[in-house]
Amino acid sequence: MNVSISGHHISITDAMNTAVHEKLTKVERHFDQIQSIQVILSLDNSGASDGGKKSHKAEAILRVSGQEMFVQAFDDDMYKAINEMADKLDRQVRKYKTRQERKKVRGPGRDARYEETMVADAAPII
Repeated sequence: MNVSISGHHISITDAMNTAVHEKLTKVERHFDQIQSIQVILSLDNSGASDGGKKSHKAEAILRVSGQEMFVQAFDDDMYKAINEMADKLDRQVRKYKTRQERKKVRGPGRDARYEETMVADAAPII
């Protein structure tokens, strides 16, 4: 799994890098077919109207075969935003994995069942 971490209006410290990697191992534990994860940590100063609080934002784009998942989290503390982002990503990955497993269990779609009934109908009755 390829994890890239970048910062927007903020420099990425070793502690932030370690926190992101630790939180994303939980996601990787639930689903091992992840191609890449791009994490963007940023400092959003647009909240000047709400008392001048600076909002930290953590975003992640996860790529699996044929699918992209995007999550973002805002908080006053960067590490809380990273935790929330990782939790959201984990929920999305588990939901995606459940859907994939249901497709396997459900079996063939309507077209395959239709063909089976056509073959059964075409069989001569003796």
